[in-house]
Order: sequence, then C-alpha cells, then structure tokens
Amino acid sequence: MKLTTRLASAAVAAMALVVAMLISAPPAASAQLTEVTGFGTNPTNLRMHLYVPDGVGTRPALLVAVHYCTGSGPAFYSGTEFASLADQYKFIVVYPSATRSGSCFDVSSPQALRHDGGSDPVGIVSMVRYVQQRYNADPARTYVTGASSGGMMTNVLLGAYPDVFKAGAAFMGVPFGCFATTDGSSWNSTCANGQLIKTPQQWGDLVRAAYPGYTGARPRMQVWHGTEDTTLRYPNFAEEIKQWTNVHGLSQTPSMTDQPRSGWTRTRYGGTGTTVAVEGISLQGVGHSLPQGGMAAMVLAFLGLDTPGGGPSQTPTATPTVTPTVTPSGACKVAYAMNTWNNGFTAAVTITNTGTTQLSSWSLAFTLPAGQTVTGAWNATVSPASGAVTARNVSYNGTLAPGASTQFGFQATHNGNTAAPSSFTLNGAACTT
Repeated sequence: MKLTTRLASAAVAAMALVVAMLISAPPAASAQLTEVTGFGTNPTNLRMHLYVPDGVGTRPALLVAVHYCTGSGPAFYSGTEFASLADQYKFIVVYPSATRSGSCFDVSSPQALRHDGGSDPVGIVSMVRYVQQRYNADPARTYVTGASSGGMMTNVLLGAYPDVFKAGAAFMGVPFGCFATTDGSSWNSTCANGQLIKTPQQWGDLVRAAYPGYTGARPRMQVWHGTEDTTLRYPNFAEEIKQWTNVHGLSQTPSMTDQPRSGWTRTRYGGTGTTVAVEGISLQGVGHSLPQGGMAAMVLAFLGLDTPGGGPSQTPTATPTVTPTVTPSGACKVAYAMNTWNNGFTAAVTITNTGTTQLSSWSLAFTLPAGQTVTGAWNATVSPASGAVTARNVSYNGTLAPGASTQFGFQATHNGNTAAPSSFTLNGAACTT
C-alpha cells in the first residue's frame, strides 16, 4: 500500500505539470474518438480508444499513443497533437488506457519484458492486430509513442516486439528493462533516480534477450528528455541512447549534433537524415512536462508519418508492382559513410543531383564488396542482399530537383571486409564520389 501510494502521489504531482503543458484543444474534424471492446487477448483488461480520421486511405499507417501515470487514452487524445496531425496526414491512432491503481502501465514485471509473456504489452499488441485486420493498417508502418509511463512502455514495446513496431518515440522514458522488478512491485527507485548505469552491451543484451531467436530488423528509436526531470531523472536519457545504439550496432559518437530550437540539443546516430536509426533530443531546463507544442510534428518527421497517407510503406502490397522506366539523366554525386563494428556496419548514402534535370524517380546501382550482406534498409529498397545491388526510391522521396540531395541507409553484416563500394551509377549514369 505504501508503495502504491508513493507511486500515485509522485505521478499525480509530476503529471500535473504534463497536463498543464500539453496542447489542450481536441481536433476539430468530424471524426470521433471511439472505444473498442473485444479486440483480442487482453490479460490486464486495458481499455482501447481509436481515432480514425475522415478520408483515411486503404492502407493507412498506425500510431499507438500511450499515456502517462494517472492519465487515460481519452486524456492523451485531448491533450496532445497526434489526432489533429492524423487528420492532416491520414494515419490511425490507438490510445490504450491502463486500468490498474495509479493508471500506470506495467513496464517492470517479467511478463511485460518478454515477447508474448503477458501483461499490458500483449493487450496493446492485440489492439494493433485488431486495427491491422479491421482497417487494413500497414504492418510496415506501425509505430508507438508515449510520455512518462507511456515513454517507458514505448521502450518495452520496441524491445519485446520488434516484429510489430517499426519505430518509436519516447518522451521521458527509461531504457528497456531499467524498471524491472522481481518482487511484484511496479516502481524501481534506482532506475527512476537515474542511478542504474550499464554498458551499452549490457543494455543491448536486455533487449536481445526479450525475444530469443529474433533475427529481423530492429525498430528505430527517438528519445526526448528534460535536464530538470525529477520524476524519471535525466541520466536515463543517456542510458536509452546507449541501449538503442548498441541494439543497432552503432557507435556512441553522434553522426550529427545540432540545435533545432533554443535549449534543444539533437544528436543523431547512424546517419544525418531525419529518419535515422537513433535520435536523441535533450531539453535544457525542462522538467517532467512533455510533450510540448510542436514536438509531435517532430515525432512524425522521425517516424516518416509527415506525408499524406501516413508515410512510406516498406513492404509490397498485394497489387502487381509496375516498375517505372528510368532514363539516364546526367550528373550525380554520392557520399557513402560507414559505421562499422566487429561483424556488421551501417551505411548512410547521400545522393546529390548535380545535373540540370529533375528526377521523378531514382535507382542507384553499386557493388558491395565480398562478404557484405544487407539485412535491412530505410528510405529505399535495396536488392539483392549482396553483390551487385540496386537501391530504389520509396514512395515519398523519388523526386530529386537539380542541386537537391536525398539520403538512404542500410544495415549489413560483413566477414571482416569493411571496404566501401568503388563506384555508383544513378539511373544509368556514373556518379562522382
């Protein structure tokens, strides 16, 4: 009882600030938030609220938006910008609600921290499956975001269900497994106080152990944290970055650092583009009061949801694919940057149109050195997996004006050969490097 009271009291005090800072106006569209029951396996009796914008497409993207302690799905709907942005970009939003005392999600039990282990994550995944079946939502464009307890749940879902979620954005969260307990309690003071420090390898191992045998692509992660957070203290921000860079096999050294707004420091890992593998945004002087106005739009940009129709799809549809005719179009330049580790690497590839003709689609051909095999890609499709490969634009980045650049990336394994490709050909024309 004392533990529950302490958790609820801390959550109420902290989240009063959150509610005050959230955007309070609900979306003005005619679509309505509706509650869904009977959506599937739900061991902890979570509630599900669903927002489907008017005019949503036949293969929409899906965002799960997870509330803070003492909150609810409807409160997170009314107090954040995700639904109004869904109206603009036509993706579906699911708002889960925790029903236990304190309205916090389970991010600490052994069941929650194991793939298909039970508890709240299983109920949330059931919500996702329901929307994918009922509304034909795209599994390749299924994402999650959340604040505080919801930020912790974002880490849990990406860690334990990499086969379900393709990317996530965690506000005021902690690393996967940081809040773990074995005594039945739901609060881990050592973690909350930012005192649980591990090596990147140790953090990464916790994620890998959550789904033994999984060998597929890992979700991309964006993390946000205020330096003055006294509820889930700021050191957790660095620990999250250590964890997710390790999961992606990336260096702890940022590929890029900038300040998108005063007091904000943004670091990107594994590339410099908007949809990198890992991104961290540190907020100077900010407490436990996220998200604030305008932050949801940056989440959408990272997830790839800021295009009409809800972002890019990376899986083929059931309809036949028509390959466009690509005409050789002149000059181009390619920059190829690698981050390598013992048996793998990521490559960030920047294509610049140095010609005088706008491209409506692009196809970049190059040969991977022997022993290198692609395991996943973003912002392009890359095939085959080794040897002479071709990277082709996806639906949202085919246009390339004269002087403009675009970036894609991929992750690959190697057998000790970390050489870069020796040449590149764009739409049949040789590029400079």
